[in-house]
Amino acid sequence: MHIPSFFIIGISIKTSNENQQAAQDIPALWQRFMSEGLAAKIPNKISEDLYCIYTDYEKDYTRPYTTVLGCKVSSLDQIPEGMTGYLIPEATYQLFTAKGKLADQIVFHKWSEIWNSGMERKYTADFEVYGAAAQNPEAAVVDIYLSIP
Repeated sequence: MHIPSFFIIGISIKTSNENQQAAQDIPALWQRFMSEGLAAKIPNKISEDLYCIYTDYEKDYTRPYTTVLGCKVSSLDQIPEGMTGYLIPEATYQLFTAKGKLADQIVFHKWSEIWNSGMERKYTADFEVYGAAAQNPEAAVVDIYLSIP
């Protein structure tokens, strides 16, 4: 599916899947975002959905990349101190959906399937959307969008 470009404001971290680094860094990013109530501090939000963006890939998912956790916004005119703004480029995306209990690491397991699928990817920006369907931790639905050629 084709998705036009959009803006994200949030917090970010440079991480890697090597040595399980992302398995530590990304939950810590979520913990900070939630415990500091950062969603409420983001101006010009289009919705309350949370976006977890994977971008600035050095090569592919095996090399360092940036993870941004935040909200979709109408502009990058006001970026709060300590946060970052990103333009997610217009692209064609393949949609995957993780369903089940968040505690069972449904999102990670879906990523494992993707990594092992051998599918061709662009590695510009990939993202997860945590909308209303992801609010029930016992029966969550999380959409994962991968940029593809």
